[in-house]
Amino acid sequence: MRRGKLITFEGVDGAGKSTQAAALAAHLKRRGVDVVATREPGGAPVGEAVRRILLERPEELSDVGELLLFFAVRAEHVRGVVEPALAGGRWVVCDRFADASYAYQGGGRGIAAERIAVLESWVQDELRPHLTVLLDLPVEKGLARIASRPRFGGADRFEGERIDFFRRVREAYLERRRQSPEHYLLIDARRGAPEITRAIVAGLRAKPGAAAGRRPIPRTEAAGT
Repeated sequence: MRRGKLITFEGVDGAGKSTQAAALAAHLKRRGVDVVATREPGGAPVGEAVRRILLERPEELSDVGELLLFFAVRAEHVRGVVEPALAGGRWVVCDRFADASYAYQGGGRGIAAERIAVLESWVQDELRPHLTVLLDLPVEKGLARIASRPRFGGADRFEGERIDFFRRVREAYLERRRQSPEHYLLIDARRGAPEITRAIVAGLRAKPGAAAGRRPIPRTEAAGT
């Protein structure tokens, strides 16, 4: 049985990752692809518990502790969700993955990329996304979107950061894309959600190597359906 594919979604807060990851998963399911939709931090019971610590108790974690907790969650997520799905031939669409650690804890917090790479190799072994959809959005627009959403509690660990933090995060994402453009699908996230979804579907089909050695992205007469 052929292994499935791992497609990840990344971008600054407010870029629409969760919306677009769900839209792509739904699009693929309608075309007969067996898809697992998941997210980080979370995706497994222990991950959801740690997610609450990471996002709801900002004063109790150092930057290094934050990084290690994210990778602890990722280890369980890979072992319990991602790898079994891929081994079974299913596609995995994941809202955030290791690129987020390089962007938020690397670019944002200033932790050396070499240290993050050690954790990535230890936790994931050779597992890397087949393609990462990078939703790029000016930081100011992303924060404005977040501010306009209904709130059920205070700001989480990241939403309370200064704007310079998010600028460093965005630049870290873009730098990773510059280093390996073939691994990323860069999408302008300033547009409306339906237009972004159509761009993602079209981009996945057109991306050289996105389906190399695997089942191709299913064709559709109308990319947004």
